[in-house]
Amino acid sequence: MNISAAAAAKKISKAQEKAKALRDSVWPDLDEEMLWNRKSVSGFTTIPRTMPLVMNIIDALTKNKPAGTAYFVMWCRTFDHSLLVIDNPMTLSVEAGFSGERALSTWKDRMRSLVELGFIDAKEGPSGPYHYVLLFNPHKVVWGLRDRIQASTFRQLQTRAIEIGAKDMQPAQAPASVSTAET
Repeated sequence: MNISAAAAAKKISKAQEKAKALRDSVWPDLDEEMLWNRKSVSGFTTIPRTMPLVMNIIDALTKNKPAGTAYFVMWCRTFDHSLLVIDNPMTLSVEAGFSGERALSTWKDRMRSLVELGFIDAKEGPSGPYHYVLLFNPHKVVWGLRDRIQASTFRQLQTRAIEIGAKDMQPAQAPASVSTAET
């Protein structure tokens, strides 16, 4: 069933109206200035609603060297073009929760894992091997790794994707092959 963009917007606004009505009934004296509203403040980005599950999957795949937080830090710094320029890797290292003498080497190790798993690609630049980072669609990456993920965890992600209407939780499309006709 296809729904138009206008119908989808209407559905979203109805859901938002219901949520606001519920919030107002549970917290009738709420000062709305205490809430984060991405439409009225600066400093927001778009993040998949499945991110907590994706981070858990990353952590499970990088046993004893969890890289989920490093991945999340990058999502918090990118815009819709999925490119991140990392001028100061130590800043991201600290944001990811790494500290001490090995903070930077720990962060680089996690970045290497994210490249190996296919969640990101990186190119060298002035600040080192992870100066330019491209973030791939995590649903496509996870789909490609599904044989390495516990079936129940993968199902949980699929279920959440369906709940939120994420239509991209499917295999990546293979590039169309060019056929040559013989004469």
